[in-house]
Amino acid sequence: MPPLESDHITRLAPSPTGALHLGNARTFAINWALARQRAWRVILRIEDLDGPRIKPGADQQAIDDLTWLGLDWDEQAPHQTADLSPYRNALEQLDQQNLTYICNCTRRDIEQAQSAPHSDDHETRYPGTCRDANRETGAIRIVIPDEAIDYDDQLHGRRTINVQQQVGDFLVATKAGLPAYQLAVVIDDARQGVTDVVRADDLLASTGRQLWLYRMLNLTPLPRYWHLPLIIGEDGRRLAKRHGDTRIAPYREQGVPPARVVGLLAWYSGVSPERTPMDINTFATAFNLDKLPRCPAVFTLEDHHWLLDDA
Repeated sequence: MPPLESDHITRLAPSPTGALHLGNARTFAINWALARQRAWRVILRIEDLDGPRIKPGADQQAIDDLTWLGLDWDEQAPHQTADLSPYRNALEQLDQQNLTYICNCTRRDIEQAQSAPHSDDHETRYPGTCRDANRETGAIRIVIPDEAIDYDDQLHGRRTINVQQQVGDFLVATKAGLPAYQLAVVIDDARQGVTDVVRADDLLASTGRQLWLYRMLNLTPLPRYWHLPLIIGEDGRRLAKRHGDTRIAPYREQGVPPARVVGLLAWYSGVSPERTPMDINTFATAFNLDKLPRCPAVFTLEDHHWLLDDA
């Protein structure tokens, strides 16, 4: 059995920018299983700072979906937008260290300013255009040194990343004055005492940025990171609308039992050798990190039909 770590805290952190899909559900299920096996405290946190992309009612939908799957938590944190002062205080602290500057570059400006291809599929490296420009309004970036930062990932092992070479000076606040994701997640994790961050591989590249913020803001505790393989479509790309409707809610509405969904997630997670219905408590008991496949799981049309077989 895994060691008991009753002084550890993790969080389930859905964002109400859309409905929970099978990929999100598996990450949350594994996170919850690790927590229940190891006696971690679980916090539910709704990350609702991405203003224009927030869908009305999606926060409650996420809670309903997680509850339907059988997940629970020990505490629910207030929505991020309920109190912006912790993020503003952090921005002021960074400003006092002369670590931030205002930037009004557009994505197009950034792409045109560089000739080398960017290192990430979704992000372009910022070349520092506005570092000495003395802008009065715009988004806020943080000055990142051109040096590597190291950390140990619980699944990927030792990692070394140079954030300046990866993405450059990244955003810590938007033009609208809201904290950017990288800053918000660090402030929330630190103030809520999170010791273990369990999330999908698509956020692996964010870890270096977040560690720099921990260092620059002198925050503790420094969490352990666990990055789980994604669920992808048959085309090799992560789940999206192009793969059909993989949201949890439509399966619920069609009468699919939660044990059917959990059973599929269990099969993806190395818990069972075949698709078979399973309740979430059995999943949590049987989950073994050593048996978790390190490659992405592939959602197929056959999986979709299997879910509907018992509806």
